[in-house]
Amino acid sequence: MTERVARIARTGGPDVIEWHDVDLPPPGPGEVRLRHKAVGLNFIDTYHRSGLYKVDLPAGLGSEAAGVIEAVGEGVTGFAPGQRVATFGPSRGAYATARNVAAAELVALPDDISDEVAAAALLKGGTAEFLAERCARVEAGWPVLVHAAAGGVGLILVQWLASLGARVIGTVGDQAKVAAARAAGAGHVLLSRDEDIAARVRELTGGEGVRVVFDGVGEATWEASLASAARRGLIVSYGNASGAVTGVALGTLSAHGSLFVTRPTMFDYWREPEERAAAAERLWAMIREGRIKLTIGARYPLEDAAQAHTDLEARRTSGSTLLLP
Repeated sequence: MTERVARIARTGGPDVIEWHDVDLPPPGPGEVRLRHKAVGLNFIDTYHRSGLYKVDLPAGLGSEAAGVIEAVGEGVTGFAPGQRVATFGPSRGAYATARNVAAAELVALPDDISDEVAAAALLKGGTAEFLAERCARVEAGWPVLVHAAAGGVGLILVQWLASLGARVIGTVGDQAKVAAARAAGAGHVLLSRDEDIAARVRELTGGEGVRVVFDGVGEATWEASLASAARRGLIVSYGNASGAVTGVALGTLSAHGSLFVTRPTMFDYWREPEERAAAAERLWAMIREGRIKLTIGARYPLEDAAQAHTDLEARRTSGSTLLLP
């Protein structure tokens, strides 16, 4: 069966993404053939493409997708042809009309969660779930700071934190994104390019700083994150949109008030089948209850992935972005 698949033979800008016709073999042991209905675009895709995160070349791109199982390989249990499922990885290759993927990486989709919602929410919403509830363990009344509060993860994370009763301060890159961050539940929204973020955070918290900083931006916001955290506060560095944070000296954490820092990944929190299932159900429940409202800011044809990467890196997107086969 011939399918369209994106690959990169070298790392670099969006122009390195190339499309190929491939003959997809039957699924192997432990695999299913998944027909994609919606593919999620995530910043980590740009890290793999650019070389920030090393991959063996040639390589596929994308880890998040929702679709329908067309066939199952030997030994697969719990999944069947015709079943709707989604995946967030860790294997890559979601930029494709269809692919063979390990059944162990799948999450079953309930009838009331659409393919687009699943592809827009699983990775980003799952990230918000573990960051807020199992990594930082945020409690009601805590002041917290969320960088890139109008981004794909940011909009969901702000809603999640607000639903827990946290007092959310968000940062955004431009005035056009302020309203979105406020609507998500941020009590205060700061412009990262125009304001002294740490000074404003101190002002808004009576000089104390925030209990938790959620930083998916990385290098550009690291100093502001350090200076915004309260004594014995936690910085959760979960992304590198502006570049990786490197060379962190432990003495710096002491100098800023005995801070804690963690660099988590979703794959360590959604690891075992039981916790994956429980975390997914928690996410779907938050969506059903209206506590999380998804913003799909843009939809691109699947083979316009290069343009989608360009827009994402230029901060021209808001909320979740989908690639549609």
